[in-house]
Amino acid sequence: MTAPDAQDARCAEQPQPARPEVVAGTTVDHLTETYQAHYRSLLGLAALLLDDTASCEDVVQEAFIRVHSARSRVRDREKTLAYLRQTVVNLSRSALRRRILGLKLLSKPMPDMASAEEGAYDLLERDDLIKAMKSLQRRQREVLVLRYFADMTESQVAETLGISLGSVKAYGSRGIAALRVAMEAAQS
Repeated sequence: MTAPDAQDARCAEQPQPARPEVVAGTTVDHLTETYQAHYRSLLGLAALLLDDTASCEDVVQEAFIRVHSARSRVRDREKTLAYLRQTVVNLSRSALRRRILGLKLLSKPMPDMASAEEGAYDLLERDDLIKAMKSLQRRQREVLVLRYFADMTESQVAETLGISLGSVKAYGSRGIAALRVAMEAAQS
């Protein structure tokens, strides 16, 4: 035998120290037994916290799913039920929070909806405005669009178009006057 082979043979002959058995956590079988034995009591716990049966069943089912997916972290099998109870309580709290948030959102009054007739009038007015805008001089249209639709200040419009502040004011004033005339003509 060579030196490494002799050393391997000696190691194999020596008794190895006993290793403590590592508990893998809650087994699926144990969780199934816990489900069968304690489902109704966990449902009762959820019923004390929530008010409708469907939510209680959902919470308990979700608790079992969560404990099942984290079963390797539940080292002591005797604590499985405690973990399930705590999970049911936490999920019930979350469900109540979601309900409260939903009620807060629903309690705000909905804005009045425009009738179909009003929507049609708005569409006609918008079409009239677009036609009137197209009838303006190019510079007047540019000034009005930048000033009122893009919410720019007069100085920003002047800088954007490369014209003076006085020109922006003049084009804007004349453009609004021309729009007013065109809109009145379209409405009559």
